Amino acid sequence: MRVSNVTVRKRLMFVLITGILVFFVIDFRLGYVQFFLGDSLTTKAKDSWSRNVPFQPERGRILDRNGVELAKNESAPTIYVVPRQIENKQEVADKLAKILEVPSDKIYRHLVKNSYLESLNPEGRKISHEKAKEIRSLDLKGVHIAEDSKRYYPFGSYLSHVLGFAGIDNQGLNGLELSYDALLKGEEGHVKFFVDAKNQKMPDMADDYTKPRNGYDLILATDTRVQTVLERELNNAVAQYNPDNIVAVAMNPKTGEILGMSSRPTFDPANYKQVDPIIYNRNLPVWSTYEPGSTFKIMTLAAALNEGKVDLLKETFNDDGGVEVAGTTLHCWKRGGHGHQTFLEVVENSCNPGFIELGNRLGKEKLFQYIYDFGFGKKTGIDLQGEGTGILFNPNKIGPLEQATTAFGQGVSVTAIQQVAAVAAAVNGGTLYQPYIVKAVQDPTTGKIVDEKQPVSKRQVISEETSKQVRQALESVVARGSGKGAYVEGYRVGGKTGTAQKVKDGRYMEGSYIVSFMGIAPMDDPELVVYLAIDHPKGVTQFGGVVAAPIVGNIMKDALPALGIEKRQGGIEKELTWPEQPPQEVPDLKGLTIEQLHQQLEHFKLDVSGKGNKVITQSPEAGEKVKEGSTIRIYLGDE
Repeated sequence: MRVSNVTVRKRLMFVLITGILVFFVIDFRLGYVQFFLGDSLTTKAKDSWSRNVPFQPERGRILDRNGVELAKNESAPTIYVVPRQIENKQEVADKLAKILEVPSDKIYRHLVKNSYLESLNPEGRKISHEKAKEIRSLDLKGVHIAEDSKRYYPFGSYLSHVLGFAGIDNQGLNGLELSYDALLKGEEGHVKFFVDAKNQKMPDMADDYTKPRNGYDLILATDTRVQTVLERELNNAVAQYNPDNIVAVAMNPKTGEILGMSSRPTFDPANYKQVDPIIYNRNLPVWSTYEPGSTFKIMTLAAALNEGKVDLLKETFNDDGGVEVAGTTLHCWKRGGHGHQTFLEVVENSCNPGFIELGNRLGKEKLFQYIYDFGFGKKTGIDLQGEGTGILFNPNKIGPLEQATTAFGQGVSVTAIQQVAAVAAAVNGGTLYQPYIVKAVQDPTTGKIVDEKQPVSKRQVISEETSKQVRQALESVVARGSGKGAYVEGYRVGGKTGTAQKVKDGRYMEGSYIVSFMGIAPMDDPELVVYLAIDHPKGVTQFGGVVAAPIVGNIMKDALPALGIEKRQGGIEKELTWPEQPPQEVPDLKGLTIEQLHQQLEHFKLDVSGKGNKVITQSPEAGEKVKEGSTIRIYLGDE
């Protein structure tokens, strides 16, 4: 059948138009792929060819308030292998095993794995630079060495429970390292190289390097000058008394900043695996709860003064050794009692029946409301893990006996950090502050502060006038009462002793006590609160005034000048007891000749250095009071 020319032309036109449309579709698609999808597809192609050798970021440092490094990093290279690039696996395994000092079969198992990139974990993780240099010198194909780091704590067990520790992958596992891990860890970088279908490196393609972003630094409120004194005194106490444990906290009462915190037993964060997890998982100052004993009387005193229930100087109380409450006789710690005394002497003597009387004057509701307002029964909110809440009596089950024992610190359970925060409020003018460890977060590259902690005031608990009366009473405790061991010449130190019988399985343990002391200075303008509690000291009379107060005195003696707090005149003179001798005032020796010195040094020894005929400098300075027989150091010269 013959097809007409018209039909042929129509068919040709259809084919032409169809071809043109197909051409335009293909051309449009090629253009879209080229110009719009080109970069994306190239990236995907490169990704399919690429292999990443990770470069770990440096974990942020942890610094004290003065810039002292408490936790930092040490460079520690890590080995990665690309199994398909290694031709003679056994030979490579033998060479690596010899340098890494591990069995060859352990390395070989990594080399035969069906993975594009394999870490020699743990054998080749965080190795020394000497070993890394040896491995580089072998120039083994398929073996790569990446930069890595490990955590380093330059002061060992110093502040260990606060700092915590990081794991092998630089992840925070405990303490601040865990609490602030998101800020400290940074972001991983890498070196990217390219391989063909056989996983062989492409020689004509350059490697790509993405720099890791290092973690932020933490700047603590902690002051190493104070922390060092705490650590020293706790070590001495362990050596002298062999206690079950010890806790110590130092805080700025005006802000809530934790200037120091320590406990025993302790551990080295770099070797945490070598100790019982119970030791490093329990930061005792914030975790451990126990009966506070007489340090808790500060709260009862503050409440009674604030409610106008007592005049410390004008009102008196007679203590015959005990008081009967709800059929139970509650005894004073002093057998036979303290007799007739003012309420200031009740505080100085830490008289239990006297504080029971103050609790009665307040009544159950008022007493416990102040206890709650001072922060007991709930967490302080400190930025450390594992904080305890303590235990108070159920409000519905508080009778006369529970009220009475609470008034002098028995039958309730508190943490050390709760007590420090509460006492700080009692002496700082009445404001309860939230304690905190981390003061600021800093960019390590620019040095810029990216976040800064401000003091958090929770509430006003007592008035400024009441706080002043509390300070005066606590200064009297140290000068004239049970806290004389904490007296520091030249500084106005106040405080309160505590002696609490330990409880086990709901029963008081015979002959086992927690002895404590709460110290504050200077009492006219408090800048330091130090709390120390020693659990069951051995070989000594277990009283807070005998054991804990002198240790806090030693801490205050060195910590106050370290903080730049100068000695000042005024305050309550210490009431001496036999065989104590009154301190002697250091004379002014500057300008005196050697012959004239002997007339001034009746009560002192002399340590002379330098050459000359006149005294140029002396230490201690003139006017300071020191023990009789102390040594005065002088330097001689000619002027």
